[in-house]
Amino acid sequence: MAASRYRRFLKLCEEWPVDETKRGRDLGAYLRQRVAQAFREGENTQIAEPEACDQMYESLARLHSNYYKHKYPRPRDTSFSGLSVEEYKLILSTDTLEEFKEMNKGMWKKLQEKFAPRSPEEKPKAWARALSRPRT
Repeated sequence: MAASRYRRFLKLCEEWPVDETKRGRDLGAYLRQRVAQAFREGENTQIAEPEACDQMYESLARLHSNYYKHKYPRPRDTSFSGLSVEEYKLILSTDTLEEFKEMNKGMWKKLQEKFAPRSPEEKPKAWARALSRPRT
């Protein structure tokens, strides 16, 4: 029975798309990682709680098939901001969020990062560089 559960999860992982714009935050990549951890021995893995495993699979399968999107259709595909799905995807991409994070850093934090030593050996070098620069 564990073999059939393993194959069902593998099929779900194959079908679940990976969003490359969400590096480190993608649900598809996380799902693959968790399945690999849970089924370390592949089809020979012993499952301690088969009911919980089946429930988890059914929940993920409903999400993947857009069960709730079809069950509860939205009258319009808009939001309070008026942005489109493509615009949200762009805003929520890892690159854009990193840019926002960089923009929100204060001047003091940026200076600390610029002059902070990367290792203990670099500490005297970093301060020497900072002190040797001409003042304007």
